[in-house]
Amino acid sequence: MKLRECALVLVVSLAVTAVLSAQGSERAAVLATVNKLFDGMRTRNSALILSAFDESAQLVRVSDRNGVPAVAPMPIARFAAAVAGAKAGDVWDERLSSPQVRIDGNLAQVWSPYTFHLNGVLHHCGTDAFMLLKVGGTWKITQVADTERTCGGK
Repeated sequence: MKLRECALVLVVSLAVTAVLSAQGSERAAVLATVNKLFDGMRTRNSALILSAFDESAQLVRVSDRNGVPAVAPMPIARFAAAVAGAKAGDVWDERLSSPQVRIDGNLAQVWSPYTFHLNGVLHHCGTDAFMLLKVGGTWKITQVADTERTCGGK
């Protein structure tokens, strides 16, 4: 009887390990897509930025100006052009901290606090919320919403 119990524990352990490994690789792939966006921002590469997004993608910024919330949608192509057209030498560096990634099949969500650094100086911070779909085996961002507020360094 002990041998059967040990074999059952081994089989269950291997199955759990396989599931966790698959989830880990999908999590890494989802975060790689988000990081592709950030790499494009740092290098002012609009083609790299656009490659992270599905063609139907939307960007929405939620800001609080003097206690009045404002919602500002922006087409992804306009955002990519703004990054590419930033003042020569500017480096836009957005950094996530402790991103939470949730995946169900071909749907993923990333929620994370972020800091935005302009030329190495903290400019603002907030929370990023990404929705991604796996399209043709590749993760693509379909929606981004973020908040923006003044943080300690500004």
